[in-house]
Amino acid sequence: MKKKDLMVVAIVIVLLLPFFIVPSVYKAYTDFNNAHGMIMSFIKFAILATFGEMIGLRIRTGNFNEPGFGIIPRAIVWGFLGLWIKMSFVIFTSGVPSFLTYIGIENAIPALKGNLSWAKVFVAFCISAAMNTSFAPVFMTFHKITDTHIVNNGGTIAGFLKPIKFKEIFPSLNWSVQWNFVFKKTIPFFWIPAHTITFCLPENMQVLFAAFLGIVLGVLLSVAALSEKK
Repeated sequence: MKKKDLMVVAIVIVLLLPFFIVPSVYKAYTDFNNAHGMIMSFIKFAILATFGEMIGLRIRTGNFNEPGFGIIPRAIVWGFLGLWIKMSFVIFTSGVPSFLTYIGIENAIPALKGNLSWAKVFVAFCISAAMNTSFAPVFMTFHKITDTHIVNNGGTIAGFLKPIKFKEIFPSLNWSVQWNFVFKKTIPFFWIPAHTITFCLPENMQVLFAAFLGIVLGVLLSVAALSEKK
């Protein structure tokens, strides 16, 4: 581990430590999170998922940042993607248990709201599977397009504000990697199990856990980028 890695670890510890050792800080966080869930979703993903991409860049290049990477544009994108993710959580955690009830699994809704049990795990798995086989591929593709847009415009805020050239970027994506790695491997073997855990957690912890998964996403994106170069 190099000096810059130790510095990053130290900064992360300093920023997170107050939430664990100062009760008033943690209470302020939970109160604001409960009152302003969408705002906190924006903040969590803007910080944590962007940090995950920085870790991914570190894996690929040895640096946490470099010219053209565009930390600020990526944070802005992740903030708005966080709102989209929060919306999907609300929709799928309401809709899937209702659908399960509709097809005859009558305890689906109370099981999800109750204590941890095999029934709750089953409902959480169904929510995760539904979300990751419908919402996730669109989300992942859109995120890849925005990443490409940021890189193509030098990682600058001015470049980021230019119209996204969907017609040009979409066919230029490496669909072999997108399908064979991002869709076929990460969705069934990582995201569905990971989000099953997410939906077993208390509601006020779900988005935070999902945002921490954004750090893992940064690593997965770095693996996908390395696959594109092969």
